Amino acid sequence: MSDTTVAILAGGQGSRLGGIDKGLAILAEKPLVEWALAALDREDHAGVMIVANRNLAHYRRHATTISDAVCGHAGPLAGISAAMAACPTRWMATVPVDCPTPPTGWISRLREAVAVAGGDSAVAIVGGQRQPLFALYDTSLAQSAAAQLAGDAGVAGWQMQIDTLQVDLTDLPGDWSNLNTALDFRLAEERLRAIAMTYKPSVFFH
Repeated sequence: MSDTTVAILAGGQGSRLGGIDKGLAILAEKPLVEWALAALDREDHAGVMIVANRNLAHYRRHATTISDAVCGHAGPLAGISAAMAACPTRWMATVPVDCPTPPTGWISRLREAVAVAGGDSAVAIVGGQRQPLFALYDTSLAQSAAAQLAGDAGVAGWQMQIDTLQVDLTDLPGDWSNLNTALDFRLAEERLRAIAMTYKPSVFFH
């Protein structure tokens, strides 16, 4: 999809990990941002941007990197707003940096659903639960996102305001889990080691 750019949202505080830059937190010998980029290699898109608020030089080694338009860690909607303003294509998909092994094909599914419905945004629904950071937007919504920063509805609230299409992606095989705590990282690494032992160890570990 030459008209869709993906924005990796890596601007969080990492408060449940002691305030570290989560995108650079190590999982199975690789920082989370590299897991996110590897997952996107399996998706159909025109390019990738990273939204971060620190360690920008490190992130720029991987892809075009921008920061939130507002100071501090203002939450993912600030990242979405900044990414939309910089997005070179009509459509923009967002993905959180802390989900290392998401399903394949979710971007195409959201694009197909929007094309059928004729809408301007879509969000993944998995097991009846909204995954607000796995979403797709027409970048004409940039002004709407920027205006919402003054409120307190957050990403999910803004999506409801703009009547974002909800697309059930429960059938896609993969793991939508976010890693927020040290325990999450430990369990994720155990799962990856189990997969590596079943298939090829070099896929996940060096």
